[in-house]
Amino acid sequence: MEKDDSFILEIVDENEKASKTAGFNLDQTLEEVDQFIQKLVPGESKFVKCIDPLQELVDSRIALYEQKEPAAKFGLNIDEDNSFFEAVRRLSLIVNNLDEFPSDLAAISCLNRASSAHFRAMLLFECEMRALLDNPKRTGDPNFDPKSPNMDGSQGSSKSEDDFPYFSSQSIHVMNKIATAMILAGYEAECCNVYGGLRLKALDVEFRKQCYENINVEDIQKMSWESLEGEINNWIHIMKFCTTNLFPAERNLCDSVFSDNRLTAQRLFCDLATSLSIRLLNFPNALVWPRRYSTEKLFKFLDIYETLQDLANLDIGNDSSAEEFMSETSMAQSRIGGAVMSIFSQIESSIKNDNAGRTPVAGGAVHPLTRYTMNYLKYACEYKDTLEQVFQKQDKVQGSPKQKVVEQESKDVTEDDDRCPPLSPFALKLMMVIDLLDANIEMKSKIYRNPALRLVFLMNNGRYILQKIKESAEIYEMMAPYWSRKRTSELRRYHKTYQRETWSNVLQCISHEGVQVNGKVSKPILKERFKNFNTLFDEILKTQSSWIVSDGKLRSELRVSISSVVIPAYRSFLGRFKSYLDNNKQAGKYIKYQPEDIEELIEQLFEGNTASMAPRR
Repeated sequence: MEKDDSFILEIVDENEKASKTAGFNLDQTLEEVDQFIQKLVPGESKFVKCIDPLQELVDSRIALYEQKEPAAKFGLNIDEDNSFFEAVRRLSLIVNNLDEFPSDLAAISCLNRASSAHFRAMLLFECEMRALLDNPKRTGDPNFDPKSPNMDGSQGSSKSEDDFPYFSSQSIHVMNKIATAMILAGYEAECCNVYGGLRLKALDVEFRKQCYENINVEDIQKMSWESLEGEINNWIHIMKFCTTNLFPAERNLCDSVFSDNRLTAQRLFCDLATSLSIRLLNFPNALVWPRRYSTEKLFKFLDIYETLQDLANLDIGNDSSAEEFMSETSMAQSRIGGAVMSIFSQIESSIKNDNAGRTPVAGGAVHPLTRYTMNYLKYACEYKDTLEQVFQKQDKVQGSPKQKVVEQESKDVTEDDDRCPPLSPFALKLMMVIDLLDANIEMKSKIYRNPALRLVFLMNNGRYILQKIKESAEIYEMMAPYWSRKRTSELRRYHKTYQRETWSNVLQCISHEGVQVNGKVSKPILKERFKNFNTLFDEILKTQSSWIVSDGKLRSELRVSISSVVIPAYRSFLGRFKSYLDNNKQAGKYIKYQPEDIEELIEQLFEGNTASMAPRR
């Protein structure tokens, strides 16, 4: 039983204490009822007489309230409302403990009247709760202050009545009083049914305002991608509206109306959120049916996955009432995650099946497949955290064959570098894609008949891949320094091999060795050397002027490395043997270039210039 409620003295106005209602003192009657409940002894009926005045008060007040307009029955006279709610609360305590009361006929008759009044009060509360929920912008006492010390502490939402859910503080306060009274009286189911049904109806109205349409699998199968993309954007907009506006506002309303019954508030909100979410989840669930999506559709599915994560992060509690919500959201997110992995894996298939490289790319430039793949990966890695989560969830089951393969691949990649941490499933997938691209580029390089051009092609594509990795902090972080060092080492090897393939014969022409015969400079050999140098250098200029090195740094590195070995060797050779030619005319015939000419012409290599490069004298 409850102890004497001393706070009733604080609620009832001092003037009310002195007044008489229906021929009795209200405070005295409530006090007598409290004493009766506290000191109740089975078989004693001396206090039953205090119930009749209480029942009469409730009946008279109900008659007055019934004459008022729906959704405006409470709130005009706060003191009067408080005394009525307190009287009903006492009736609830009595009716809910009927087994404790005396069993004589007078007592039974009195208690039946009390039960009848109590039931009428519950009907009044239920009807008023329904009216308030149906009429959110109802106004009442203009002087109403929910922070008044006369209030019960339920302050409702601080949002404007023009914002969802559109209830005034007064309406929320009244609904709180009604909900508390009905639940105490044992009418929780009735209260929750009214509240839940009408709030779901109100949320449906908000859905319609957002132009939400239920789209099924058949609809999706018939749509063009442009139309479907528009529906995805609209769905994401509605979901974000729900997770950032609708659901938080609805949660606040539940917490305010049922502030004295937190578990009830949580269960109601959870039921509402689950009901709406299941409708919203129909769309992503329908998206993953048999229809296949090309690689560029990945990003929309990642947007969907992130939106579902926002829904999963919604705070709806962790008891049994939240299980359906969490289960449905998790399943939808898992299906979209599977679609993300399937779409992402298509990049591997597109690389493996790219056999369009029968014709080499002009000038050994970066292959379109390299550009597409690396830009795709760079853009995809802007969703790094999401992709990490997707791949991690798919490889979550420890001990599965797939998980063991992932662990072994990570070990193989990092065993050469103790500083490289184990790679995540997504990082391994990323490396696998780039390795496939490497293999494809290597295969395409064999189409070039000129070994030097083949190496330029490999350098171009290798440098492009490396630069894209460095440009993306997300990719670089996942690939680890070990992989970048390995890639840089490969590029240096291509560079050295190119230099050897292209310029070794040129350098042999201007070597000091073999020019002298029997200790004397042989003019025929010298002339042949200059002639061969001119021929080889002209051929390189003619050929490699049309080659393309689009990366400025790589182009500069190639030119500098060429100049650093060719120009000093040529200058030394020219300075040492120029005087052995017979005269200026003869010298001009064989000495076609000055060192400055060679330096200038080297600086024009790899520009993709198909025009002839006129030699300078």
